[in-house]
Amino acid sequence: MRMTRSSSTANKTGVAVLTTDSAFEQSVRSTFGTSGQIDLRVVAGAISDAGDRFDIDDATVAVIDLDADREEEMQALERLMLRVGTWPPVVVVAQTFDAEVARRLLQMKVADFLVKPVQPVELVRTCARVARPSVTDATEAQIYTFLPAVGGAGVTTLAIETAMLLLNSGQRGRLSTCLVDLDFQHGACADYLDLEPRLDLKEIEPRPERLDQQLLEIMLAHHDSGLAVIAAPNRPAEMRTFDPDMVTRLLDLVSSHFDYVVIDMPRTWFSWTDSVLLGSNRLFIVSELSVPSLRHAKQLVAAIRERLGEGPQPQVIVNRFEQRMFDPGVKKTDIEQALGEDLLGTVPNNYRLVREAIDRGVPLCEVKAGNSISVQLKKLIVPQVAAKAAALQGSGIAKKLGLAWAK
Repeated sequence: MRMTRSSSTANKTGVAVLTTDSAFEQSVRSTFGTSGQIDLRVVAGAISDAGDRFDIDDATVAVIDLDADREEEMQALERLMLRVGTWPPVVVVAQTFDAEVARRLLQMKVADFLVKPVQPVELVRTCARVARPSVTDATEAQIYTFLPAVGGAGVTTLAIETAMLLLNSGQRGRLSTCLVDLDFQHGACADYLDLEPRLDLKEIEPRPERLDQQLLEIMLAHHDSGLAVIAAPNRPAEMRTFDPDMVTRLLDLVSSHFDYVVIDMPRTWFSWTDSVLLGSNRLFIVSELSVPSLRHAKQLVAAIRERLGEGPQPQVIVNRFEQRMFDPGVKKTDIEQALGEDLLGTVPNNYRLVREAIDRGVPLCEVKAGNSISVQLKKLIVPQVAAKAAALQGSGIAKKLGLAWAK
């Protein structure tokens, strides 16, 4: 094993690299070694041999080139991650990539991983991104997930309005907020806001590891309000099941670049649904004001608790609530009796307002400021936001993903 190290100063960015690949080492030296602002340290050796002696305590970011097919190297990486924790961030470069490798790397809490051949610009961008929290003291997003109890419950309308409320919940200006439509078959978020859906699933599905900040920016749609929207073009005739790794990587990348993330979920339960729900900070089940819908909501709460255990506790929002005197229909007391502590609250029915907002492609607050739906949602959601707005402490998709895969 040989080690070379350039002279460093307190103002330089420290990049520590461990590799046995001479071609990769040469690429790293030509990429980082010519910058006077980077203190490059290269260690030649396999992590199974050199991992215990790989000193990265003073590094800004560590890059580890390993053979993921060798169990001893994966175990050595696991020991290293237990030793260093979350700082400095570790970027893994591997020759192969599959779902099992991705799961283990995320369970180890590596900052990111790349697959050879790695373009120099891709490596630089990745290192810059994972090292950014040390400079900005950034935190993971708070993730709010909406799940329908029945079809047509109004999930998309509530998700959009919640995203708008969160966007404007900061005391000193807007907080960056992203609305993510995970209903890849019948999603309506982009249509409701009159935006072009730009998420190209065919582009990222074959190689989800290619999804980085630059590609994410290309696939984001931006509303005039400042809200960012991730949505894919509808494919109503296709019932497709996507790799959980793709969905997880997308949401983890989004959660690291926004203060708040609001997710509009499909009613169908996919292989990645557990992971998304586990990564959420708050989970809302949206029901209609009908006996079958309330029954489905109660069943869904029970199913989620059984599957997720100590995960986020689901709360039910009854949408389009309308109570008239002498109305023989479902009453507020009936809802409270049926749902008990699982009931978060009700949202009033205002069909004309919602229909106008959808037809115009604008949020409810733009049609009528201070409308009854926005006011009620603010009462249900924003009070708990205010205490967290100054210092967000989200859990993140990838951080909880190990629990999801372990089940």
